[in-house]
Amino acid sequence: MTLIKSISGIRGTIGGAPGEGLSPIDVVKFTSGYGEWIKRKGNKDSRMIIVGRDARVSGDIVNRLVTATLNGMGLDVTDIGMATTPTVEMVVIHENARGGIILTASHNPENWNALKLLNESGEFISDADGRDILTIVENNDFLFSEVDNLGKIITKPGYEELHFNRIIDLPEVDIDAIRSAGFTVAVDGVNSVGGTVVPDLLERLGVKSVIRVNCEPTGHFSHNPEPLPENLGQIVSAVKESGADVGFVVDPDVDRLAIVNEDGSLFNEEYTLVACSDYILSKRAGNTVSNMSSTRALRDVTSVYGGEWYASAVGEVNVVKKMKEVNAVIGGEGNGGVIFPALHYGRDALVGIALFLSHLAQSRLKCSELRFKYPQYVISKNKISLPEGTNPDAIIELLAVEYEKSVANSDDGLLLEIEGGWVQVRKSNTEPIIRVYSEGNNQADADSLAAGIIKSVKNHL
Repeated sequence: MTLIKSISGIRGTIGGAPGEGLSPIDVVKFTSGYGEWIKRKGNKDSRMIIVGRDARVSGDIVNRLVTATLNGMGLDVTDIGMATTPTVEMVVIHENARGGIILTASHNPENWNALKLLNESGEFISDADGRDILTIVENNDFLFSEVDNLGKIITKPGYEELHFNRIIDLPEVDIDAIRSAGFTVAVDGVNSVGGTVVPDLLERLGVKSVIRVNCEPTGHFSHNPEPLPENLGQIVSAVKESGADVGFVVDPDVDRLAIVNEDGSLFNEEYTLVACSDYILSKRAGNTVSNMSSTRALRDVTSVYGGEWYASAVGEVNVVKKMKEVNAVIGGEGNGGVIFPALHYGRDALVGIALFLSHLAQSRLKCSELRFKYPQYVISKNKISLPEGTNPDAIIELLAVEYEKSVANSDDGLLLEIEGGWVQVRKSNTEPIIRVYSEGNNQADADSLAAGIIKSVKNHL
């Protein structure tokens, strides 16, 4: 069993002893810490917290624990039911709520669940706020409300319509062009909330035909839910067999988007943000941001339009912080996460789909042809499992000494600028692993860059 407590929330496998898996006791304790943190922030005019979840089998149980605990803390809950992460983020802003909790383990398998924590801006809590909550939890430093001050629950599903309407109202979303293109689109909803909301959005955008794959939100994922190439066999087959113009794959909480070309080849999740940014930059001038582990193709595309590309530490909260600092018009991460501030500051596969289809329709290119407009860099993504008790920070410190002359940035692990490309080495905040990402001009170069670092890590282990 696994339980990971981090500044972004609590994530773990369902079951096991308290403190070893995501047990009911752990859910209640961490929710209580969040509730106490919310109350200490003041703002007595509102006691509302927005709660939504993906389709995981454990979602209903975790939801009842979370909502009851928040009520016990004297906080009201608007339970919006099954909803995407970006939808919950937008509802927090729309309802002027104190914060929000999203019950989803994102790309983790179905035996996992998690509490993702939002502030009053509908954004993930900061590093400092996360540490405050962890301290509250560790010290059991929270008080429950007396009977006359308990909170209440309002059940209010259907907020995806708000999300759809806000997307459709964006001037960059060209419904006329999408409708005229007569697109056939295949969708893999990985048996979660994306299986319902993505097809609904496509119909509103004017897509002619939708091919559904794994769109029943049963919570029993038909394949590993992370939208990586090795997990996309079903959607690739569906695109080729149906003659679809494009295929879309989302993760269980619909904040990541992978794209399949009309010939069954992969657009590459690193280039989801690149393509959407190319489209937005052609409409409005400005800067872009992606994290250090993302392709430098975004830098190249941004420079074409006279803008500046900036790198942030890995993690949505870090990307958003940098985007605000440099007034970026679009940003995100190379895992298929698109952040478009004109809608909201959060990774959002739904707005990514709308922007990509608008771009594809206006370009009048096939999906594979659009992909080859961009630099053909290749990223090698690797992870090294750590033995129990390993200190990943100590391993990274040893690498910093070994590769001292190549260190370009140490804000988030190590960014090494090596001849022929770059390598980033960083610990995961959600799993007991070290990630090694590298980029080169072709697969062999990227793999070679990574191999040297992986060998060093294993030697230090």
